[in-house]
Amino acid sequence: MSSEDFGHVSVLADEALEFLALKAGDHVCDLTLGAGGHSERILRTIGSTGRLIAFDQDPVALSIAGKRLAEFEEQLVLVKANFANAGRQLDKHKCSEIDGALMDIGVSSMQIDDAERGFSFAKSGPLDMRMSPEVRRTAAQWLASSKVEELERIFFEYGEEPKARLIAKKIVEVRRRIRLTTTKELAELVRSVTGGGGKKTHPATRVFQALRIAVNDELGSLSRILPVLIQRLKPQGRLVVISFHSLEDRIVKQAFRDGVMSGFGNVVTKKPITASAEELARNPRSRSARLRAFEKGGGLK
Repeated sequence: MSSEDFGHVSVLADEALEFLALKAGDHVCDLTLGAGGHSERILRTIGSTGRLIAFDQDPVALSIAGKRLAEFEEQLVLVKANFANAGRQLDKHKCSEIDGALMDIGVSSMQIDDAERGFSFAKSGPLDMRMSPEVRRTAAQWLASSKVEELERIFFEYGEEPKARLIAKKIVEVRRRIRLTTTKELAELVRSVTGGGGKKTHPATRVFQALRIAVNDELGSLSRILPVLIQRLKPQGRLVVISFHSLEDRIVKQAFRDGVMSGFGNVVTKKPITASAEELARNPRSRSARLRAFEKGGGLK
């Protein structure tokens, strides 16, 4: 089966495997399992003597990937956890060092396309946006309880939305009369403030992105785990990260730079790797993907 059979297309799959530079018998982490597309390729590369520990906080993704990867049962450990907790989980599974780690950050096609998850304005659904049921507050609860200043900060910092304050004020004004509970309601509210978006971009795109990041603490989790993974790599081990917007990419770039300055290793990708023309034609969602890779120095552990 291909990734498409599972409602998700793995982005930069060839490039990820190339920069991971894995071999038979390696011990690897996939911090963002999703539908298991990247993990399947990793498992076939490391062979029966290798081991993959794969993380996802989304129980739906774990179920789908578990069925897909059933033939690799002896090589695979599935962990239901936010990747921010990977260090603790690796200790639990007696894996103090790894030969490689992969992160494909952000929301997956499976989540976006499921209206009930509330990630997208394309179909009306509940304003949820949680990657896991264990996440404390839904998007609707964020909108109902946050002050104007907090909403403005979220929309501006995480979504780079130029009309962040106007949208935040409108939300607070509207919630005095009704509770915002659906993606359609929020999308229409944003449109009423902005007057529409660009030809290719829905006016609510930035707000939805920002709210999703805030609900799931995506940037905080990313900032915390990157130094842990760099330290866990074996000599010549590689960490490959695929990000989808500038905020994530900036954090990855800085973490890799800090790793170099601390003497842990070197950045393998001088510039971020992007999707080929062929992949863009096959999967338009890959257009914003950026891949960076870090290699642990030979004399360090």
